[in-house]
Amino acid sequence: MSANELKEVKVDETFLERPEQRIALHNLAVCKDADHRKLAIWSIICGLSCFGIMSLMYSVKAREARKRLQHDDCQETRDTVKKYADKALKWGIGSIVAWVVLILIFPLLIGLLSYIITFID
Repeated sequence: MSANELKEVKVDETFLERPEQRIALHNLAVCKDADHRKLAIWSIICGLSCFGIMSLMYSVKAREARKRLQHDDCQETRDTVKKYADKALKWGIGSIVAWVVLILIFPLLIGLLSYIITFID
């Protein structure tokens, strides 16, 4: 499809007056997993579980706050959703990164321990 074939989409202003439709329009622009639920689950499986559980807790809080946003569309609720989603993302990535670091450091520590024992003997 070329740029000439694309048509400009106009949104009726009365459409944006109703909160549920404004949220539906917002959800189209945002990825489906905006609360990072899948990342939280994978960080439990493929990362440090304690960090992954923290990610899942914040993900659940973000999803609950998003449900509240459908009924009460205010800036404070939007900030709460963003805060919890960001924390879920940070804990999820931190969990996987920490696990990879531990996997890489463990053989190095074993080698260092072997070197120290050899050096002592």
